[in-house]
Amino acid sequence: MKLRALKAAFPHTIPILAGFLFLGMTYGIYMSSLGFSFVYPMGMAMIIFAGSMEFVTANLLVGAFDPLQAFLMTLMINARHLFYGLAMLDKYNIPGLKRLYLIFGMADETFSVNCTAQPPQGVDRGWFMFFVTLLNQSYWVLGATLGGLFGMVLHFNTEGLDFVMTAMFVVIFLENWLKEKDHTSALLGLGLSVLCLMVFGPEKFIIPAMVCIMLALTALRSRLEKGGEAA
Repeated sequence: MKLRALKAAFPHTIPILAGFLFLGMTYGIYMSSLGFSFVYPMGMAMIIFAGSMEFVTANLLVGAFDPLQAFLMTLMINARHLFYGLAMLDKYNIPGLKRLYLIFGMADETFSVNCTAQPPQGVDRGWFMFFVTLLNQSYWVLGATLGGLFGMVLHFNTEGLDFVMTAMFVVIFLENWLKEKDHTSALLGLGLSVLCLMVFGPEKFIIPAMVCIMLALTALRSRLEKGGEAA
């Protein structure tokens, strides 16, 4: 059962494999440029596993010790996971310790896959989501470790590598668009995100956009569910 779930999960994580390896290596090389051993990016990838926060943590480690600032910054950067958690309450309501790891390992990319992908018939959903999460974290740990090792001997400009993740999200969005017949929720998300981007700016639009999307989808829930049943 576990092996079938692993085989079913792996194809869904291939785009994330490419993105996490490149971006993880960028992070590892960045840590190396700050004078840290490869052990630091490897350990942070295992324990923190929050890409954006790991880059910020690198700067916090070389600055003045301020735990309150670190806490508030972490809360602000990862506040979007509050909305991810609300969206996954039903799907993550599974028995056993798997649920604890799923909660810990829910990154943006893992949320995208676990929220939309349907495991094949006969494959346990809990184990499917577990292996999606485990594979994604493994890719990030591997990329960060390799980057830390390469950064000790190689020096090159990594500008632009982070666009890999943007391209990956575009692919996931297009895949879901092609699978769905009713694009109301997708168009709603795009429209509200653009609106919040214009109002709040690129640095602060994510949380307001998620709040607006959550409120709009809640208000239209009955309509969207009826449309899905009809389709």
